[in-house]
Order: sequence, then structure tokens, then C-alpha cells
Amino acid sequence: MISTLAFSSTAFTTPVTMLPTNSRAVNVQMVATVKDEVKSEFCFGLPGAIAPAGEFDPANLLEGTSKEEVYRWREAELTHGRVGMLASLGFLVQESFHPLFTADGGPAIEQIPKLPPALWFGMSLAIGICETLRIQKGWANPYEAPSKIQTLKPDYYPGDLGFDPLGLKPEDPAEFRIMQEKELSHGRLAMLAAAGFMAQEAVSGKTWSQQDSIFENLVLGPYFYQEATEVARDAMSL
Repeated sequence: MISTLAFSSTAFTTPVTMLPTNSRAVNVQMVATVKDEVKSEFCFGLPGAIAPAGEFDPANLLEGTSKEEVYRWREAELTHGRVGMLASLGFLVQESFHPLFTADGGPAIEQIPKLPPALWFGMSLAIGICETLRIQKGWANPYEAPSKIQTLKPDYYPGDLGFDPLGLKPEDPAEFRIMQEKELSHGRLAMLAAAGFMAQEAVSGKTWSQQDSIFENLVLGPYFYQEATEVARDAMSL
């Protein structure tokens, strides 16, 4: 269900003012001006080296990795990050607002099997359409050559689905790069948050709000009890 909205508003088209050119045949992208063999910038100039982690690669995965492979990794990271943001939002919203299902209560992972078959069909169809559009936009045709299996198109920039219905993409390349970094930061946090939501509900058997209430009472319970006692004492003294 959440994947149907994976084309988030942050999937803006890439800027067209970064690299000047006189040829209309060149698709200008905001990428590092380096050859595949020479990597002069972290991740070939892709945004994401964000403070305080900076150029974070403790496993040294970038060593000897081609530009095409790094771009493929970024495409996967952005896709999972966008779905993670929607998933996290779904966990926060669904317990009080659920127009598509009855919400009998309990963890989300236990509610999924209770969805009606018609909704399952609709979700599967919508997810398939969205994924088909995304694949056609950025992925090479594997039937053209074996080397094109699971590879991006040469002129495709990771995450650039051309989807910006609200016109939010900044015209200034520097501002657009900042927006890209914000999306990456939010997506990375959302992937951890969604995994945390699922793990917590699977282990505890309680929804996040129920668990949060228990934790709140554990941490703040003594304070609230003291405040209530003082209020009652003041009321009796009047």
C-alpha cells in the first residue's frame, strides 16, 4: 500500500544548469564531472556526505566500485528511503485513521492478513504500476544485452523520476543539493524507524502507541503521581 506513493514529492527532476553545453543531445545532470576510472569526489559527487558522519564508508565498499554500481546503490537507497518514510508515517497515523480497513486492533503485522481480497488486488495492481513506471524510467532493458541486467540507463540520475507536481524543486543547484541531502537524511532515519516499529510490535505484541504509553508511565509516572498528590493536597487545604 505504501509503495503506491513511493514517487514522493522529493523525487524532483535534476537541475539543468550545472554543466553548460551547446548540444541538445546531452542530458545535463547534477553529477560529478569525472570519468568512471577516476573518482575525485566521494560517491562520484553524489549528495549524501552529511555531517556529522561525513564521508561514511567504514566497510570500504566504495573502493574499486564503478560509478554505475554506486549509482545503482543510490537508486536502491532512495527507493527504500522513500518507502520507509511512508511506512513510518503509516505506523504513526493508522491507529487513529484507517479508512481502508476495519482496524480490529493490535500490531500492524497482525492486521495485514485481515485485509479483504479486493484491497489486496488493488494494492498489488497499484504497486505493480508504480514499479513498472520506475523501471521504465531509469533501468536499462535487460533483453538488449546480458550486460544490461540490473543496470541503470546511462543518462539516468538516481532518484530522478521526473515527478514534481507541486513545483517544489529549487531552481538553484546548491539549494537543490541541500534538498537532496535532506531527503537522504529523512529516508535513512525512516528506514531505521520503520524497522524499529516492526521489531517492537513483533516482539512486544503491542502497537507503538500502547508501548509508548507504558514507557511514558515508567519514566514520568512518579513525576505525575507527585504532581497529582500536590494538587489534591492543595485542594483539601482550601
